[in-house]
Amino acid sequence: MALWARQVSRWFPLLPAAHVAGFAGRPWARSTTAQARPGFAPLALLPSSYEVFPWRVQTCRHVSVGSCSSSDCAKDDSKLPSPVKQEQAKPETLPDLNAKILYEDWDDIPPSSALAQISEEEAVQIIAEPLLPLQSSTLRDYVDHSETLAKLVHLGVDLSQVERRPKAGQLLLTLDFEKDIRKILLFLKDVGLEDSQLGPFLTKNPYILAEDLEALETRVAYLKSKKFGEAEIAQMVSRAPYLLLFSVERLDNRLAFFKNELGFSVKKTKDLVIRLPRLLTGKLEPVKENLQVCQIELGFQRNEIREIVFKTPKILTASKKRLRQTFDYLHNIMGIPHHMLTRFPQVFNSKLLRIKERHMFLRFLGRAQYDPAQPSYISLDQLVSLPDEVFCTQIAKTSIQDFEKFLKTL
Repeated sequence: MALWARQVSRWFPLLPAAHVAGFAGRPWARSTTAQARPGFAPLALLPSSYEVFPWRVQTCRHVSVGSCSSSDCAKDDSKLPSPVKQEQAKPETLPDLNAKILYEDWDDIPPSSALAQISEEEAVQIIAEPLLPLQSSTLRDYVDHSETLAKLVHLGVDLSQVERRPKAGQLLLTLDFEKDIRKILLFLKDVGLEDSQLGPFLTKNPYILAEDLEALETRVAYLKSKKFGEAEIAQMVSRAPYLLLFSVERLDNRLAFFKNELGFSVKKTKDLVIRLPRLLTGKLEPVKENLQVCQIELGFQRNEIREIVFKTPKILTASKKRLRQTFDYLHNIMGIPHHMLTRFPQVFNSKLLRIKERHMFLRFLGRAQYDPAQPSYISLDQLVSLPDEVFCTQIAKTSIQDFEKFLKTL
């Protein structure tokens, strides 16, 4: 029973002496104590259900039990083990604590239940955040939840265009602006792009945001090693946004292809790709096919093709059908020889309808003369490049109203 008394004293060390004395006089307390050790008084006993802990705790006192006198108790105390005598001889003084601190020591306050009722004032203060869609076909649903997308929009990126590109939307949602995107933007500015060009550039090529920065710097270093100037590289990157996605090996193979296939010098090859940098990023099959069309079907010599391509690089990527139709009208109907077409290859970039309308109007006026050896000669450049008003007054020697009336008769 002594062990039980010690445990009770540990559980309820703060019980005042008055409560202990009251319990000691009860029969069940005397009988229990007597069975355990005659004359032994426990430090604390359990209170009844109607008794509570006091607000302020006092130092416990030693009380006698039953008819035991103080002298008897002293004799009994001499028989107790020394630890018990020390504990009784030097009672511990406890600090003053209030009930709130006691409750915090015993256990944390349980969290409020989700089913607990709240007042109307508390209810109106609750702000429900909109749920982030698990799946969406547009990036617009994620802009309010993504700092990265919001900053890209502020930069000028058109997300409606980006989301049309395969897996580009998923890519942007996985990137962090400060960690992943800022370094790419600083790199593009170092290349030479202006702030106003960054948004349109990323709209066309969002995939560069996933590229390794060191690889991008290596590709720019390669172009500089080929004697491309900084302004030329900036122009090429802005006009061909996918240029820096290609490895150094691919860029080197492309430059070698155009140099060898067309027989250009290094300087002319550089000039060709500066004016049309898409030649370095596009497929080579259409280029090879157009070269064959010019040589086999249209009948141009190799040196003529070289001159045409150098003056008008777009002919390498033009539609083969359009190329055939334009040549057929110029050569077979208008009678323009190959050497004249070689001198003015810009005519292949013009709309065929524009060529037809102006040639028919000149023929109606009797001024369709394209031979430089004859009087009233009209060059092909003047035929297709001048605005309608200038063409009518300087070339056709008539008014634009007459030209418009003629077009209505067609």
